[in-house]
Amino acid sequence: MKQIILFLLLIIALIIGYGKYSDYKRYSSPEVNYQSTKEIDVSYHNQETLLNYYESIENLDSYIMLQWSANEIDVRTPEKEDLNTKVAIDLYAKKLAKVKYYETVLNNSLQLKEKGLSNIEIKFIEENGIDLKTFRKRNRYEKIKSLFNSDVKLYNGEKNAIIYEVQKELNNNGANITLDGVYRVETLNAIKRFEEQNNLLADGYLDALTLELMFQY
Repeated sequence: MKQIILFLLLIIALIIGYGKYSDYKRYSSPEVNYQSTKEIDVSYHNQETLLNYYESIENLDSYIMLQWSANEIDVRTPEKEDLNTKVAIDLYAKKLAKVKYYETVLNNSLQLKEKGLSNIEIKFIEENGIDLKTFRKRNRYEKIKSLFNSDVKLYNGEKNAIIYEVQKELNNNGANITLDGVYRVETLNAIKRFEEQNNLLADGYLDALTLELMFQY
């Protein structure tokens, strides 16, 4: 009889010990800490954002540990539905959302860098609220505009980079002209049609307004 009692006590002790060990392992091992599934840009143009990201993760992990150790509330997988648990879960959700926000910003920056953009360009995109396609179109227009001289009239047979880009844009908008960078009658007529469709002076010559509207973003 004594052996049975000792055996049962041993089993109970093992069960209790295992439970305590499981709790300890769960809340003291690296697995309890927030683990991101996304890569981030560690050379992001605003290093304060990067610091805020790491601090928000530390704050989140500390909060999880505090709620468990002080209130026995697992805010990640709660088992209760009392008021204290709901309040704790709401605050946890806000802290997690903050982490996710910084993470998304830093991950987007990394993706843009993988596409060849610099910190300065990424900052411009973020501050102006535009997407990569719009940014590239705007850049293209700015480069074309820098080559354009409104005081110089195009002449028949002229060949240059601006005419080539204009021909590409006209073809993108439904025209069907030779793509060779040479200004001839078919290009003049295509420009004239574009100007007519957009209520501009339809003379077939390039001016700043036609160029801007053609490459608008």
